[in-house]
Amino acid sequence: MSAAAGQVLLEVRDLRMYFPVTEGALIPRKVADVKAVDGISFQIHKGETLGLVGESGCGKTTTGRCILQLDRATGGEILFAGVDLAHLDQRALSPYRQKIQVIFQDPYSSLNPRMKIGDIIGEPMKVHGIEPSREGRRERVKELLATCGLPARMADRYPHEMSGGQRQRVGIARALALNPQFIICDEAVSALDVSIQAQVINLLEDLRDEFHLTYLFISHDLSVVRHLSQRVAVMYLGKIVELADCDVLYDEPQHPYTRALLEAVPVPDPAVEGARAHEVVAGEVPSPMNPPKGCVFHPRCPLAIESCRTQAPDFRETRSGHWVACSEV
Repeated sequence: MSAAAGQVLLEVRDLRMYFPVTEGALIPRKVADVKAVDGISFQIHKGETLGLVGESGCGKTTTGRCILQLDRATGGEILFAGVDLAHLDQRALSPYRQKIQVIFQDPYSSLNPRMKIGDIIGEPMKVHGIEPSREGRRERVKELLATCGLPARMADRYPHEMSGGQRQRVGIARALALNPQFIICDEAVSALDVSIQAQVINLLEDLRDEFHLTYLFISHDLSVVRHLSQRVAVMYLGKIVELADCDVLYDEPQHPYTRALLEAVPVPDPAVEGARAHEVVAGEVPSPMNPPKGCVFHPRCPLAIESCRTQAPDFRETRSGHWVACSEV
């Protein structure tokens, strides 16, 4: 499902993640499922950044957590370098945890407030036996801090002594500590000021080129995703509705939901913003406990026809590298 060149590093096939809803205090019983991720498939090639966008609650973060094996998927395959992570036990997963790292959204809660920065960055190396000596870890921490634009003296500080941007750089340094191949950036800049966002985005780009990294960049900020990604996948209610090369998706979106998302992005020029017509999507996002039959977007879609209410559209390639789940395209 990609026009990108190069070897496939990660492939997700029909990934499903359902969270059971129970009732009853003494004898709980399942009454429904929250279908957070409902049958998505995509590939990421070595050295590529795939942007994953959509509204809050659409399943972006759950997808990342399933890839990381923080949540065990209900069904589907997660192939990393050809190995299905979804069927490995914790011992077998250990070497892959070195190769797959994550940068979390909140730099305030993702760092242990009782540990110094040097210990936070050095702990993964100690756990995985990458650098057994204390002195070796100390030197490696200094290198990582410098790589992420922080002075070596920061190693002796606690997280509360640093700004949000500095904490996020520490999170990036920690992710690099195990020399990973693939990093999931889960809303990695959304909690930062706009000026700091630009610095962190540029840092991520430089690191990708320097260390030949591959990213899954999860965000709801379409302008940030366009700057950093080669391809973009759009999620709605647990499903991917469109996937294409970045410029193609932004310039020629085919799915009605993608067009609605792009229409909602504000224009910096007040005159242009005031003059353009806004097409607001009708209705509310349905509950993932009870998603609509057929196309999940049909209750809000201006192009919906009768068959959209009963038949889920195929996720098909409308042209080279451009995949869309819509019967009317």
